Amino acid sequence: RRRGSTSSPLFVPGSEKQRRAPHREGSMADMEATLRAAGQGHLFEGITDAQHSALLAQATELEAQLPGGIKGYVQTARDLLSNSDKGVNPYEGLTPTVPDGVKLQVGTSAFDEMEALGLEAVKDAGFCLVAGGLGERLGYNGIKVRLPLYIAERERVFLQLYIEHILELQRTHAPGRTLPLAIMTSDDTHNLTLELLEEFKNFGMAADQITVMKQNKVPAMLDSAARFSGKDGIINTKPHGHGDIHTLLHQHGVVKAWSKAGVKWFCFFQDTNGVVFRSLPAVLGVSVSHKLDVNSLCVPRTPGEAVGAICRLTGQDKVVTVNVEYNQLDPLLRSTTSFSNGDVADPDTGFSPFPGNINCLVFAMERYQTTLESTGGGVKEFVNPKYKDSAKKDFKSPTRLECMMQDFPLLLPPEASVGFTQMDRWVCFSPVKNNVVDAAAKAKAGLPAESAGTAERDAFDANAKLLRLAGV
Repeated sequence: RRRGSTSSPLFVPGSEKQRRAPHREGSMADMEATLRAAGQGHLFEGITDAQHSALLAQATELEAQLPGGIKGYVQTARDLLSNSDKGVNPYEGLTPTVPDGVKLQVGTSAFDEMEALGLEAVKDAGFCLVAGGLGERLGYNGIKVRLPLYIAERERVFLQLYIEHILELQRTHAPGRTLPLAIMTSDDTHNLTLELLEEFKNFGMAADQITVMKQNKVPAMLDSAARFSGKDGIINTKPHGHGDIHTLLHQHGVVKAWSKAGVKWFCFFQDTNGVVFRSLPAVLGVSVSHKLDVNSLCVPRTPGEAVGAICRLTGQDKVVTVNVEYNQLDPLLRSTTSFSNGDVADPDTGFSPFPGNINCLVFAMERYQTTLESTGGGVKEFVNPKYKDSAKKDFKSPTRLECMMQDFPLLLPPEASVGFTQMDRWVCFSPVKNNVVDAAAKAKAGLPAESAGTAERDAFDANAKLLRLAGV
């Protein structure tokens, strides 16, 4: 459905489209039986009749939304929590090596060639922004895509910058075409994102060019038995992670519609990385040139920084190129002979030998669509509990299952082509992640600060470098 204004984008809410018709009394009894069978009987203790009805209504929605329903969610959680308790290595039997990829440097003929190829292909591209986050951690009271870009231009915001980039690519390299934009929001950001778009008339983008999809939340758990956290008939829920983007795009027909409209390349990017569009055409060019089904934009990675690494993982019967999260990378490397020192720098470069993943991804539409149709797009889930004590039963605070968009290559068939494109950080990656205090601590430790101030500085620096390369 559309909001009242004719300039409003298409709104595809994650929960409402999947919501079932109200359950009759018998069905409500069945839902209570489902909860109790899944070990959630504690939710019914000490609640009123009204709270009892509200609990079953919420559980009915969760049953419809969760892959495998409540029973499946609880069983997956118990299995993962059991593995966590036992210290099971998720990469057991897999050997990491540095994957094949392309390294580009701005100002070289190789970069110019890939950028030109990408600009030629951009007429067949669609764009997807993951925008489910608030700026609380930054000391900002609002959605991250509304963060001001610069002190000198506080009225300009990140969402505006992204839309302006897409519209300029459309004007200069896709005449007569419309480059679509999909935005994934969350309960926390959805209404505020729609209000921002409406207030500024989509920053000049056509209404039917934007699709906004709301991500559902999942139950939070109290302990290793996967008992749901709840009070007064309300189950506590938390975000499931940005891996839901693939499921949402599939469930709501976005991928199918874009494919029918001629989109051949799917470009994913994050909410506060203002310089990313400086590099995206060249990344697209690499995908075209090397016929990649999945291409991850990467940067030289500083060992120990909170950025995952793209690795080739080789097992007895499979080889996959995929992101390994930074907190899992060091123990994985230490378990090998070749990288027994763990996550340390290559003495020749000063960086990790493994490229740093920044969650800017380019997918080939044909492979993406067929994989979504065969798998539904549900990427693997993980759990990251913080235990109260060494017994590893109760959590310090409720936790939930999560998933990440960059794990999609795990769903691909063996013949799929997966690679990466690495560029210098200045031209592709300077996000706003940290408040001033945390940024100062990271800088002191020799890690990228990634704050509002450094992102602004880096944007100006990147513009100055590009102007110098252009002879200005």
